[in-house]
Amino acid sequence: MSADNIEKLYQNYGILADAKDDISKHEKEYLEILAAVKGSDKEKRLASQFIAKFFNSFPNLADQAIEAQFDLCEDDDVAIRKQAIKDLPTLCKDHKEHTQRIADILAQLLQSEDTTEINVVTNSLLTILKIDPKGALTGMFSQIHQNADSEVTNEVVRERCIKFLASKVKQLGREVITKEAEDLIVAECKKLLELQDVVAEEFEHIMELLTWSKLGKTPAGKKELVQIVAALAFTPDDWHPEDPEYVERVIQCTQHALPLFSALVDSTQFVNFFCEHILQGWDSITTPEGTDPKLELLKIFAEITEHCGELENPPKKINAVYELLMKYLPEAPIETEVTEGEKSGDKPEDSKAAPLLQFSHVECALFALHSLCRKAPEALTTDAAKIKALRLRLQYTARLTQGYIKKLKEVTQSQKGEDANSEENKLKIAALKTTSNINTLIRDLFRTPPSFKSKVQLSFHSKKLDKEEKQTADSDNTKQSPGQKRHRPITFDNDNEKESPEKRSRSGDRNVKMYTPPSGKYSSRLNNNGRFSGNNSGGRGGRGGYGRRDFRNNGAPFRKRNNY
Repeated sequence: MSADNIEKLYQNYGILADAKDDISKHEKEYLEILAAVKGSDKEKRLASQFIAKFFNSFPNLADQAIEAQFDLCEDDDVAIRKQAIKDLPTLCKDHKEHTQRIADILAQLLQSEDTTEINVVTNSLLTILKIDPKGALTGMFSQIHQNADSEVTNEVVRERCIKFLASKVKQLGREVITKEAEDLIVAECKKLLELQDVVAEEFEHIMELLTWSKLGKTPAGKKELVQIVAALAFTPDDWHPEDPEYVERVIQCTQHALPLFSALVDSTQFVNFFCEHILQGWDSITTPEGTDPKLELLKIFAEITEHCGELENPPKKINAVYELLMKYLPEAPIETEVTEGEKSGDKPEDSKAAPLLQFSHVECALFALHSLCRKAPEALTTDAAKIKALRLRLQYTARLTQGYIKKLKEVTQSQKGEDANSEENKLKIAALKTTSNINTLIRDLFRTPPSFKSKVQLSFHSKKLDKEEKQTADSDNTKQSPGQKRHRPITFDNDNEKESPEKRSRSGDRNVKMYTPPSGKYSSRLNNNGRFSGNNSGGRGGRGGYGRRDFRNNGAPFRKRNNY
């Protein structure tokens, strides 16, 4: 019976192919082809091809033909599904009114766990994007929003749709993505972020799309993006330093705002929030085991201060940074009379231990203070007691740092060949850059009056580190040329009682282990712990019961935020 049905299909194909201008009179034959989607596997594969072949000739049967093709896309046989998916774009090639509907179904088919099937779905989506970009995007965003608004959602479909758009839209470029389509992308992505119902990975992909779009090309557009990110990142009434999820959200959002800041797009809004809320509650920030969120916060805070505009109440903001810096600067030891026991070398064990100095934290806090004081130098210099207390600690810090710098230079410049490219040597080069920055910034603060003119590149900026490594490798322990300018070192009181070079070196060796170099791009720090990634066989319109989770990845939605 199956052989007869297959022969009948070929006969119907021949009739329709030969009918030419009279093809509309052969509706009966086309209906028999549509009915074949319920037949054997071979009938289904033939039906898929024939439905697409003659689709344009029977507009009154369009809905029925599309539904028949969708049935094949849900077949149990993966080969039949792939054939039907491959033929779907043909249905909207000359009838763009069907593009949105077909894109919606293709978006749902992204939930497949078969790699070859996913590739076919991806190719079909790319094809319809080229045919009708706006219609295809509308269908995909419809599926994304549907999975956000519905009580019963399909996480896999939403995740893969957003990921597909983030990667493929940029590949297609503006030759395919028209201005109208780009406007749609911007509007829909903004809607997703304004709803504040995105998880970390989705946020990253959406920001990729928005920064690629026209918003990422103009100062006005970047300012708009900054406002959107700020609203998602924080509001004064929605900051919980004791909750690691909130801290992580601020870190992730601010990292994505960083590339948007420039001389024309200031970071004042972010600086205000950091000074008024994050720094004020610094001691309340939870530090989960194996992580250092405070260092991450300090790094991004230091970076955003570079593009800060005019501050309201600068003394208050600068004082918050000052107090934070003082937490990380070691107190200078109190000079006492030398006892008989100390003269004979019998010193207490505690007096031999150098203070624990967190160089990376100090660099960031000192850089932030230096940057903000450039905007309002009088906020720090008018308080004589404050500047005296700061200089006392900075003097002792510089004393420790200079010994550390000397030792690091000796070690890094002596490395050759493979040793110069070792991870240990790279770590020491980064530490050398950190301590050199601290030294430069301290020097400015010891001028009379304090100066804030020096420009330094933060040590964890990868491009600068790469350049530093190359310079160190090329030097091969060469000595400074006679004509090269040398910076005058900072001098201290009680020169006769300085630590010996050996002691300063040992102190440096301990602290170099504290320095944690950056790893990868900042966008790589976005995490998505606990996201569902299993199978889901909901089929067309069928969605598994996986509840939506918010940006915090813990199921409790954030409260509505207004722009800060």
